Amino acid sequence: MTRSRSIAVGLVIVAAILFGGFVAYDQVLRGDSAPALTLPTGAPVSSPAGAASAPATRSGSPSTAANGPATSLAPAVSPDGDLAGRWTVTTGSKAGYRVREQLANLPAESDAVGRTSAVSGSIALETNGAATTLTAATITVDTTSITSDKPMRDRRMRNEGLQTDSFPTATFTLTQPVEVPAGALAGTPSDVTLTGDLTVHGVTKSVQIPAKAQLVDGTVQVAGSLSFPLSDFSILAPNVGGFIVSIADQGTLEFLLGFAKPDG
Repeated sequence: MTRSRSIAVGLVIVAAILFGGFVAYDQVLRGDSAPALTLPTGAPVSSPAGAASAPATRSGSPSTAANGPATSLAPAVSPDGDLAGRWTVTTGSKAGYRVREQLANLPAESDAVGRTSAVSGSIALETNGAATTLTAATITVDTTSITSDKPMRDRRMRNEGLQTDSFPTATFTLTQPVEVPAGALAGTPSDVTLTGDLTVHGVTKSVQIPAKAQLVDGTVQVAGSLSFPLSDFSILAPNVGGFIVSIADQGTLEFLLGFAKPDG
């Protein structure tokens, strides 16, 4: 083969590699810049018995903060006046992941975000005078139903990354009780820390999740996120079309959950 022909072949190979890299980048790495999940705003109903009262200062319109409109949670039937008891996950609840990807040394334009509304579970509240305590919580997420803005990424997640075919659920179980702030019961977003066992990718870790909670329109609403090393849960970067899609060893779990107290 002549030198000029060798150069031409080499250029074709390089072009093919670059084109393949662009396709992988375009189909997998271009994130959708989805805003973080945050608490919706709304005018609280009259507080159930045992809830501290406070003036309502917020309107009933959806949040329009800089991170985008908040997800709407289905309002629950007003509880019977007693906060104590079991509350179950309502329609509109969401959970998912956020992660930054890159192809070789080329960073993605935005985060890859995947979410699902296939969330189930319940919490238990106890009251003692004016105090209300979250005593139990169990949440299950169907990871097989998590979708992002890229079907190719979602298909890869079945056998790589989260490996949802092998690990179809993620769970969180509360292990320490949480005193619910009076402000939260009056409809004001309030800080809480949820300590419990988080199971992702078949690995269980004890975690502390910072979150915000509020009681609005008869619905207990909780939103939060937790960033952690992916290696903690044995999650490896997927391989796309022969190109290594690397993931910074840091992922974020995000959730927005609503809970209603069943009638009776």
